[in-house]
Amino acid sequence: MGRKDASATKTPVDQYRKQIGRQDYKKNKPVLKATRLKAEAKKTAIGIKEVFLVVVAILVFLLAFYAFFYLKLTQPMEPREDSED
Repeated sequence: MGRKDASATKTPVDQYRKQIGRQDYKKNKPVLKATRLKAEAKKTAIGIKEVFLVVVAILVFLLAFYAFFYLKLTQPMEPREDSED
């Protein structure tokens, strides 16, 4: 029984270290939360690269659409042959 009682008591240094750890955690808790929120916002934010790729894709589509109609409308028309005998 003596061993059980001896291990239950903590030295003042251990108690002091535990208390300092609790205080430090309380101080860092808002800082950790702010850092986590900042990292999540950065991860979910739309980047310039994605916006640029979407704009380029739209421009390529419009250019292809314009080129298709330009080539279709600028082809020389063949004269109609009306058979009036």
